[in-house]
Amino acid sequence: MIFLIAIDWIMRQTTATNEGTGIKWTDTKDLEDLDFADDICLISHKLEDMQVKSNKLAEEASKIGLHVNIDKTEIMKIPSQHQQHQQTTISINGKNLKETTSFTYLGSIVSTTGGTDEDIKARIGKARQAFITLKSVWRSTAISIKNKIRIFNSNVKSVLLYGSETWRVIKSISNKLQTFINNCLRSILKIRWPEKISNRDLWERTNQEPIVKQIGRKKWRWIGHTLRKPSSDITRQALEWNPKGRRRVGRPRVTWRRSCEEEMKACGQTWSRVKKLSENRSQWRCAAEALCSSRN
Repeated sequence: MIFLIAIDWIMRQTTATNEGTGIKWTDTKDLEDLDFADDICLISHKLEDMQVKSNKLAEEASKIGLHVNIDKTEIMKIPSQHQQHQQTTISINGKNLKETTSFTYLGSIVSTTGGTDEDIKARIGKARQAFITLKSVWRSTAISIKNKIRIFNSNVKSVLLYGSETWRVIKSISNKLQTFINNCLRSILKIRWPEKISNRDLWERTNQEPIVKQIGRKKWRWIGHTLRKPSSDITRQALEWNPKGRRRVGRPRVTWRRSCEEEMKACGQTWSRVKKLSENRSQWRCAAEALCSSRN
């Protein structure tokens, strides 16, 4: 607890004298940093601002006997649409920080390319490892299929779908997710080549839904829960955040928000109508079910 209080004091001191060096978050507020315990991510638009902020962080930490671990500290630069990637140099106490193209924050991968494709691929890898770890369970004849599926849902699928509420799931990605799930289910049921079973029969025997529908349900439940939060809540601010800047020429990229809008349009809904529906939990449950089914 004392450590968390110390970290909070350091971050407050670091950002207090560097206001306006983050990214535009609301009409009256900038987002200067993300921090959870000692997992800290400083945010700036300009290289000079990042250097100043990094120096201030190291200075304030040293006042209470803490030091930045240079080996565990990295910098990531996201180039603008017309900007070539250039080597970025940020130093703390005379030592240059290593540059990276991605980093993991609270279990999710953030990369220079944006989107969630890298995070989803990593999730599949982690879920596969979780499935392999439990191979003795899948091979056991003393455990019923029903209980094996319960274990699969709680120990493997939960790993796979961590953070899926904010995934932009395109066709190629959903195919990879569904293929992984189907292979696991076939292994649990001991269905080997050349035996054949349709996906529909496989899902019925294991009480599963298509992965796209599961992700959609998680997403719209999360959206409803977030929209019921006060406007001052940072989660709601993130959901409603409108990034500033010019869009590149050409067809707009399919973002998570645009995919949500497509699903709303298919159900004859709009953001304003969705916000109104989310206020009533019973109405929202029905609306969310319709929205998560709109892609199928």
